[in-house]
Amino acid sequence: MTEDITQLSYALDTFYFLVCAVLVMWMAAGFAMLEAGLVRAKNTAEILTKNVVLFAISCTMYLLFSYHLMYSSGAGGFLPSLGFLLGGENSVDQVMGSNGDIYYSNRADFFFQVVFVATAMSIVSGAVAERMKLWAFLAFAVVMTGIIYPTSGYWTWGGGWLSELGFSDYAGSGIVHMAGASAALAGVLVLGPRKGKYGKNGAIYAIPGANLPLATLGTFILWMGWFGFNGGSELMVSNIDSANNMAQVLVNTNAAAAGGVIAALILAKIWFRKADLTMALNGAIAGLVAITADPLSPSGLGATLIGAVGGLLVVFSIVALDKLKIDDPVGAISAHGVAGLWGVLVVPLTNASASFGVQIIGALAIFLWCFIASLIVWLIIKAAMGVRVSEEEEYEGVDLAECGLEAYPEFASNKT
Repeated sequence: MTEDITQLSYALDTFYFLVCAVLVMWMAAGFAMLEAGLVRAKNTAEILTKNVVLFAISCTMYLLFSYHLMYSSGAGGFLPSLGFLLGGENSVDQVMGSNGDIYYSNRADFFFQVVFVATAMSIVSGAVAERMKLWAFLAFAVVMTGIIYPTSGYWTWGGGWLSELGFSDYAGSGIVHMAGASAALAGVLVLGPRKGKYGKNGAIYAIPGANLPLATLGTFILWMGWFGFNGGSELMVSNIDSANNMAQVLVNTNAAAAGGVIAALILAKIWFRKADLTMALNGAIAGLVAITADPLSPSGLGATLIGAVGGLLVVFSIVALDKLKIDDPVGAISAHGVAGLWGVLVVPLTNASASFGVQIIGALAIFLWCFIASLIVWLIIKAAMGVRVSEEEEYEGVDLAECGLEAYPEFASNKT
């Protein structure tokens, strides 16, 4: 009887893990739709190409050696060890003899983790949109998903030195989202702003996206996928405590997104005198990112407030980056970086086991590693092959220059 229960629990937790992973994979579609909606029509096919190919690169690099790099390098270390391909699967004897320590398939764990690394890389895509060479971006994706992300991932989720210190990041506000935003910031600084975005004497010119219905659909897809992102990070669901935790995580994830939308919309109305849809969409993302560091400990109301602060921060951050002439077409650095930092730092307010000091150290370490390593890689790529398309190609649209086709060929290209 006990053996039957163990096998049933193993099957249930493995199935739950795989379903959550599929939800996170669906977030790739959300990023693609959100970014395609917030860029101009003449750049749509290229941004979609980026999102499809970066997912394929992420999965392949993680399969070849990044999963081993992140999770098989030993406890407490700083430098991960290099290894290749996946390890073996659990046998019945291993599961039965583990006293419950082995409770899901190794392949399920890999599949769940691989869609996380793709999420981190997707953040970079939107920030460098409309002026980066496609192949330069894809070259960076190889390094980001193969080395940069799994190294800091090893420090934290892989049992490295930050894990030993007690750094707490339940589903990746810092480990995934701030890491991706740090890499994006480095890329944007090397790349420079889009032509026509900034004028003399501090003038800032809005460059509207081509398809706000598509951007809204992308946000709802991300919102839905986040239930797998945070819910799967509970890691099991086959006992009463874990099942209750899973339910609380989903309630808090939804509440934080709602809080982010409401706060961002109200601030936009007060500040800009308009109900800015793009700010509301980024408010939802910021709320989701903020709660991801700990979607379990807060109450539903607490999660709403955490998400609301994230929604306020993303509006302030988008405006501040524009004033600094840091051009991020989709607001990715603000929604994932600033809100991610807020999410990491707020954990100790609701989780007594977390320390403000350790959270600050962890956030600083992740930012510095991902930003400096990415900056070096971007500069190498710039020297080797260039990172930016020509002025003429940027004017005509990178769809034609990089992909040889347009996403909306029945309409005349908008050369603005």
